Amino acid sequence: MTQSASMPAARRAQQQLVRLAARALARAHLVHAYGHCSTRLDEGHFLVCAAKPMGLIRDDDEGTVVSVEGDLPEGVLGEVRIHQQIYRRHPEVGGVVRSMPRDVMTLSAAGITPAPRHGMGAYFSPSVPLWDDVQLIRSEQQACGVAEAMGSSSAVVMRGNGAVVAAESLEKAVALTWYLEDMARIELQLRSAGLAANDGILSHQAAQQRATSAGRIFERMWEYLIAGDIQSTGAFMNENDQ
Repeated sequence: MTQSASMPAARRAQQQLVRLAARALARAHLVHAYGHCSTRLDEGHFLVCAAKPMGLIRDDDEGTVVSVEGDLPEGVLGEVRIHQQIYRRHPEVGGVVRSMPRDVMTLSAAGITPAPRHGMGAYFSPSVPLWDDVQLIRSEQQACGVAEAMGSSSAVVMRGNGAVVAAESLEKAVALTWYLEDMARIELQLRSAGLAANDGILSHQAAQQRATSAGRIFERMWEYLIAGDIQSTGAFMNENDQ
C-alpha cells in the first residue's frame, strides 16, 4: 500500500488541494521556479506543497506537515517561515500563497504597490503594504518582519521579490493572488498612460461594499484557475466537508 493510500481521506483531500493550488498558480503564471502554498490543518499545523517548481508538482508529490512553532522540517523551503508567522498571528487564516506575479514584481522593484482602483482591487483596500527589503527570507526575524508588515491586510508585497497572500482558505488565497496581479496590471497600465490620479482610487467605503463574496465570487475564480487539471473536482474544501 502506498503512503498516500494509507492516509485518512481528509488528509488525502488536503494533499490534493495543495497540489491543485500549486499547479493552478503555475498555469496562471503567478509563480515559476519559485513559490509555495499551504493550507492550515489545525491550530498548530499546516501542510505546505512539495519543495519544487509548482507547475511540476505531480500527484505523487506529497506536501509536508509543518508546525506553526519551532524549526522547519528537513527539506522544507526557508521562506515557509513566512507561512508559520502568518498562521501563528492569524488564527482565522486557512491558506497562504507565496507568489511571483510579473506586474506585482515590476511595481515592487520601484517600491510601489498597486492601489485599489477597480473591483478586484477592492479586496485589498485601503492599501497593500510593502516589505521594503529585497533579501530572501532566511531567518525567523525576517519572516516576523514580513508578517508584521502584512498586518491585517490580505497581502504584502516584497520589494523586487513577489508577494504573500493569506485568506480563510487556500482556494480564496489563490483567487486573491490572481486579483492582486490584476490590480497591479491596472496600476501599471494607468501609470504608463499618465492616468493614475489619486482621485481614481476607490474610497474605503466603496471598496468595502464592492469586496463581496456573494454570488460564488471566489468559488468561480477557483473553478476558472483549476480548469483542465486532471484532479479537479471544482469544489471548495468546505463544500466537501458539508
